[in-house]
Amino acid sequence: MNNQILDDSIQALLNQATSNAAANFADSQGDSQPAEKDGLDDDFSKKESPESKIIKVDLSKKAFAPIEKIFEETPSDIFNDSSYYKTALTGEDNSAQRVHAVLTKYLKCADPKDRAVYRQQMVTAYWELFRSVAPKMGDDFVPISKRMLLRFGVLLPSLFTTEQKLLFSKAILENNTGEPVFYLDEWFKEIARGNLSLSATDESRPQHKNLADGQVDTVEQQRLMQLQSKNSGKLQSAESLLSIKENERSMLELELKNRVEMLLEHQPLIGFEPHKTPYSETQKKLFSEISDRLRQLSKNDKELSSYLREYQESKKVYDSVQEKLARGPQIVQINKGEIETEMTTVRQMVKMSVGRQGNQFPIFSREFFHCLPKETGFRENVISTLAWIESIDPGAFCRIHKNVPNRIVPFVILVPSYGDFGFCWEPFDRYNRITSRGRIVVPMYPRSLQISILRAVADLRWQVAKEKASYYWMEEGLTGQYYQWVDSQKLKGDLKSFFIEDYILWITKESKGVQRLDKTVRGIFWRFMPFPQELKDELKKRSLVYAELCQKDANRAMSDGY
Repeated sequence: MNNQILDDSIQALLNQATSNAAANFADSQGDSQPAEKDGLDDDFSKKESPESKIIKVDLSKKAFAPIEKIFEETPSDIFNDSSYYKTALTGEDNSAQRVHAVLTKYLKCADPKDRAVYRQQMVTAYWELFRSVAPKMGDDFVPISKRMLLRFGVLLPSLFTTEQKLLFSKAILENNTGEPVFYLDEWFKEIARGNLSLSATDESRPQHKNLADGQVDTVEQQRLMQLQSKNSGKLQSAESLLSIKENERSMLELELKNRVEMLLEHQPLIGFEPHKTPYSETQKKLFSEISDRLRQLSKNDKELSSYLREYQESKKVYDSVQEKLARGPQIVQINKGEIETEMTTVRQMVKMSVGRQGNQFPIFSREFFHCLPKETGFRENVISTLAWIESIDPGAFCRIHKNVPNRIVPFVILVPSYGDFGFCWEPFDRYNRITSRGRIVVPMYPRSLQISILRAVADLRWQVAKEKASYYWMEEGLTGQYYQWVDSQKLKGDLKSFFIEDYILWITKESKGVQRLDKTVRGIFWRFMPFPQELKDELKKRSLVYAELCQKDANRAMSDGY
């Protein structure tokens, strides 16, 4: 970094930021009360329901709804508020003063070596401030500037260029998509309200006991919560299978009814009225079709009865757990220690998205932001990219239970970092492997948003397949076949990293007929992560390579083992 960074625009920034903002913030420290809320805060709090609940998994949903708009037509005035910086830091602990001091030194410093030191100090100071701000997200009336600090990493709006400020001012604040894609402030809001469970960690969480009168042990309550989560998955899966069989029965009964009605139609016998014609040849063929439908209905009834019993048993257990939880104390809210655990987890997520050699600077700055509007990790851009991936890899978000594929879109956590690495934090909840959502992390300011999201989806794909194969992951299924190929090639390095890079080629190149993968890898992906049939038919016309793979599909379909 050289002295050219401190150009005229930055110097103007310093004059504005470190004088007006510093004075405002210094004045605010004399009063422990938070800054008065302005109209922006009131508007934002009104738009968010205080009773917002976790987005439940809808197994009947088969695809992402089209994104109607990515940006608002009219920009908001959030980042034009002269007291934005003051409000963002007011009411916090000593970490706010440290952030202010370090940021001031960083912006004023011209020496590259000193700036590097202040830059590193800024990383540490920010995460201390983060620990103070994040737990407040559960409050509906938290100032909008604090939310934007967590959401976009915007502490000082003067660090925007004019174009960047306009871009972020047009960002859609509310989640109108119905998809489980969260900004960090929304994530901590749901965590604080108990609508989301904490992200999995390798370290065991401390057990808390509450021995006050009329309350039960928190450990027991946590056990009941885990049991509830586990049985919720079983209940939802059983209900889904039951619904499938009920729909199948309805279709069979409708077909049977239509055929019986056709069978009962007899035309008058001309010249021999009131007698009617016997069964026609077409009607005689209905005998076997009706008999076949009856056999299918008999089979359907046995399966439906089995699923109904399973559903009733799961519902009984679920209601029992719900009743016990209702009788217990109101401790569903996450306690302070657990929120701190999630904050530590989120910081680790940000580090992983950046990588060892990446830019760890936590504050939004024009120096480091180089994304185009469609390449910035706004919620709508991310959902559009996920929909594009699913259009090429229909099974990307599917989890199979009892031979029935369930489409379960993972939670997507958008972190305001300058990283390039999206990844899967956990493939599903360890207490509910059937219908729980996994969690993937996507950096908001990468060099390529598409590649970052592809990495996250590939990681999810790998981990789900590995968990499904369990102890045999090196022998069976997608992971087993791929591992054996890598082993045969004597490749050295991280196995999952090889898979992720190949998956990116599979989606970006092979789906367009551009052959970039090894023949064996292409065959593995073709079978375990198939393209839609329409795309297969198109590729078959382009190259004999894909035509041969389609022929293998046909051969497997004719065999018993397929």
